[in-house]
Amino acid sequence: MKKTYLTLGSAAIVSLTLAGCGTQRLTLPIQPAASLSTAKAAPGTDPAAKIAVYFGAQPHPDVVRSVGNASHSLRVARATDGAEATCNKALATGLDKLRADAQSRGANAVINVTTRFHGTETASATEYTCGVSPSAAAIAVTGELAVLQGN
Repeated sequence: MKKTYLTLGSAAIVSLTLAGCGTQRLTLPIQPAASLSTAKAAPGTDPAAKIAVYFGAQPHPDVVRSVGNASHSLRVARATDGAEATCNKALATGLDKLRADAQSRGANAVINVTTRFHGTETASATEYTCGVSPSAAAIAVTGELAVLQGN
């Protein structure tokens, strides 16, 4: 009987401990992360900083030529300033990677940008999806590299 209580008690402690270690899926506003992405490069220093990014079905100038698609999965160490700041950093890093892809392939924009965490994809012009655990944030970003008219 004593052994049964000890086993059940241990199982309860392990379950409660593991319950606090789960990954959360967050839906956050795009703007703070998009600002981080473009703010870190001073104007005129990084050509990729001039690449326009359009999320979801956000309106953009006419497409002259599609260059292809790009996608990146990222995992960023969790910062001490919280889950939202870490997710913003992960998205900003992903946007910088998409911009670099566009610049290297001769595109002047990334359109139809979507974010994904596991099975949840977001194609919104105002929000993105990110997963965050006690140790890191994870996100996948995908976009179409394009040459836009007048951009």
